[in-house]
Amino acid sequence: MTQNQKGLAGPTPEERPHPEGRRNSHGERIDPEAEAEQEPRSAVVSALVEHEPGVLARVSGLFSRRQFNIESLTVGPTTVEGHARITLVVEETEAGIDQIKKQLLKLTPAIAVGELGNDAVRAELVLLKVEGDEPDKVHAITQMYEGQTLDAGPRTITVQITGDQQKIDDAIDAFRQFGIIEIARTGQTALARGDTPTTPGESPGASSEYRHSDDHDQHADDSTQTPNYDD
Repeated sequence: MTQNQKGLAGPTPEERPHPEGRRNSHGERIDPEAEAEQEPRSAVVSALVEHEPGVLARVSGLFSRRQFNIESLTVGPTTVEGHARITLVVEETEAGIDQIKKQLLKLTPAIAVGELGNDAVRAELVLLKVEGDEPDKVHAITQMYEGQTLDAGPRTITVQITGDQQKIDDAIDAFRQFGIIEIARTGQTALARGDTPTTPGESPGASSEYRHSDDHDQHADDSTQTPNYDD
C-alpha cells in the first residue's frame, strides 16, 4: 500500500489495475479473442408482458439502441386478460441472446422471459398477391401448401399460407413463377411443445431463471456490468 500525492493511502492511478478488453456494440465488456470465436445462432425468445400502451415501442427502442439483430417480432394477447406475448426471432451470439433476455426482463411491463427450444411449435403466416393469368395452376400450388385463396379476380389472386419458416419459404419460391405482385409476412410465433411452459412462471413448477418477481432487482446487472439504457 502506498500514499498518493495528496497523502491518501492506496495505489496511485498508474498503479491501479485496468480491465483488459473493451465493450462491444451491446455495451458488454468482452475479450476480443473470445468475441472472435463466438458464432451467431438463431433463437426464439418469448416474453410475457403487461398489455399496455407503449410496450412494443419500448421493446423495439431497446433493440434499436443496443443494435441487436432482430429477424422478426410478433405480439398478441394471451389467455390472461391484460397480458400479451411477444415472440422474437433473433440472430446473435450466445452472449447477445443472453443480453436480450436480461434487458427485456428489465422493462417495467415484463412478467417473464424465456428462450424456446428447437422442438417448439413454430408457425407464421404469409399473404401473397400474384398475377391471375393462370388461376388453375395458382390454385394447385395453393392446395399443395394447404393454403387458402382469399381473393380471386381477373388480374390478381391473393392466397394465404401458414406453417413453419421452411414451408413458407418454399411456398414463396413456388409462387414466383406466376409473378408475385405483393407480399405480407408476419414473422414467426411459437409455443413450447406439450405441457412445458413457454415462458418461466406460466405454470406451477416452471423454471425461474428469467422470472420477473417482487424480489427481482429490476436494475441489477449481470457480471459484465452492462449499462442500463432504460434508466
